[in-house]
Amino acid sequence: MIVGDLLNLDDLDIRLAWGTPDLLDRPVTGVSSTDLQDPARYLQPGELVLTGLVWWQPADASGALRFATALRSAGVAALLAGEGTHGSIPDSLAEACRTHGIPLLAVPAGVSFRAVTDRVYLRLWGDLRAGAQDTAAIPETVRRELLDLLRADAGAGEVLAHAVGRLGVPDCSITTTGGRAVATTATPVPSASRGDTGLPVGPQDGSPFDGWRLRPHLATAAAEPVLQGLAELLSPLAARARADADARRRAAGRLLDALAGEGGLAEPLAGCGLGETEALVAVTARIDGGRADDPGAGTPAAWAAYALAEALHPLGAPYAAGTDRAGRSAALVAAPVERVAERLRRARPALQARLTGRRTLRVGVGPAAAPAPTALRAALVQARYVLEGSADPVGSAADLDSLDGLLRGIPPEVTAAFHARLLAPLTTHDQENSVSLLGTLAVFLDHDGSWARTAESLHIHVNTVHYRIRRIEELTGRNLARLRDRLDLRAALLCAPQPAAAR
Repeated sequence: MIVGDLLNLDDLDIRLAWGTPDLLDRPVTGVSSTDLQDPARYLQPGELVLTGLVWWQPADASGALRFATALRSAGVAALLAGEGTHGSIPDSLAEACRTHGIPLLAVPAGVSFRAVTDRVYLRLWGDLRAGAQDTAAIPETVRRELLDLLRADAGAGEVLAHAVGRLGVPDCSITTTGGRAVATTATPVPSASRGDTGLPVGPQDGSPFDGWRLRPHLATAAAEPVLQGLAELLSPLAARARADADARRRAAGRLLDALAGEGGLAEPLAGCGLGETEALVAVTARIDGGRADDPGAGTPAAWAAYALAEALHPLGAPYAAGTDRAGRSAALVAAPVERVAERLRRARPALQARLTGRRTLRVGVGPAAAPAPTALRAALVQARYVLEGSADPVGSAADLDSLDGLLRGIPPEVTAAFHARLLAPLTTHDQENSVSLLGTLAVFLDHDGSWARTAESLHIHVNTVHYRIRRIEELTGRNLARLRDRLDLRAALLCAPQPAAAR
């Protein structure tokens, strides 16, 4: 298949925005969908790149040129730009593609990326020669049967079951890179270890959660060539699923952007398959850690959105998971809070196991809220606060029921300054004396201001406790007989700076 064939695909109405005859003769090796501003490291030479232009902003004069530069460095065959987001292809993008010699094709607003991806992969895999090394191991009759199923829009389970039955290979599963079972011919599905990656199926973008793998339940050397060929033939299914997932993430991104602005939510909610009457649970996620030179280190928000989708999909409830224009990952889920939190806690260990380079996946679960702008914005704020402050890697707003839990969500620079402002005199005293007034204050407050219990705990006379408390009051200017001052000093103690490893 060559780039120019796209202009002749039935019913898609793809148009040429810019390109020369020689560029339209470029061979096509696959399809990749992206809305990253710099997707170069996730692209392969010869691929078609589909983009909804969510990354393009009119105010960013150089954005289109940077995007085209990334495509040229990856050696892609052509760019297909959707007109649904902005109504037309920006002139700056056409000029950038002309500068770098990248064919630019326009995908009408009414044409889904899935339709484009399906048509391309069916054409590519339909044209496979029987003499190819991997597909040669599959009988021609079976290969045609599988391609017929793909053309009939059969699901992954049906295609896999037919292939395993006709080819006589061991039971197999199709899983995502994150470990979620997409289809299987036998249950239970063996859990995948980090080294048990299976055979790649279709396009892979380098994410630890995105992409498909074909995993035989019993590995045999005799079946390996057939399984390799089967993985190749299943690629249209993976490409279709990836196009669907990309479309869902774009729709979720539009919903999150709408929440950040003042626009209505009816259309964005409908675009994500969410209703206007059912309560939605707000969820946020973040991936911390990793070195700047690690593969994929520049896309932690996208990876976190993939992780949320992987975790929430088995719930069977409508959800929208994506990133907003500020690069924050979030999801809205039409399910009870307790069920969402439990699912995320159960899913996180397997997702965390896919991360490398000391990366850590953290999740914050907010409350359920009515699908109205004010309510959902407030729920997302709470979810983000829990994400920042919870000691649990999957924190929930429902667990935010104490002063120390509330304080953990405040930036450490703010809490450290508050601690120093109220308790610096005590810190200085303790550095210069053998008696710890900070320790005495903490014990006194822990024992609800009881002189006797404080003395007993510190193994000192009660008169000594009275003396130390008076000294604390003199140095801090606070009266520990007043509840308000006790709360201030208690909060200041809880705001003591923590070592980096403890945060």
